[in-house]
Amino acid sequence: MHIHVNGRNVEITDAIKAYAKEKLGKVAAHYDQIQAIDIILTVIKNPSVSDSHVAEVNCKVMGDMIRVEEKAESMYASIDLISDKLERQVRKYKEKNLKSKTSSESIRTAPTTESADAE
Repeated sequence: MHIHVNGRNVEITDAIKAYAKEKLGKVAAHYDQIQAIDIILTVIKNPSVSDSHVAEVNCKVMGDMIRVEEKAESMYASIDLISDKLERQVRKYKEKNLKSKTSSESIRTAPTTESADAE
């Protein structure tokens, strides 16, 4: 699994890159079907915007994409928020897939009921 960290309007330091990989690497440990995580860190350079640090994640999972975006006043806070949000969404995706694989009754395999009122 690959974790890529990119920056827009901001210089990505080694400390921020290591922090993002550490936090989102823990999310990847929960589900082994994650192929890649792309992290894009952005700073909005408008003084009227209070939450100017934006972090977004595109998580590639076997055939699907999970996307998360969060804004905060600092880059570390936004990374924490997307880590929590991504963990919830990956857990939801995993449970949904496990549920669909285990309880896959179709019309052909469903038990049929016959009426007792037949005369």
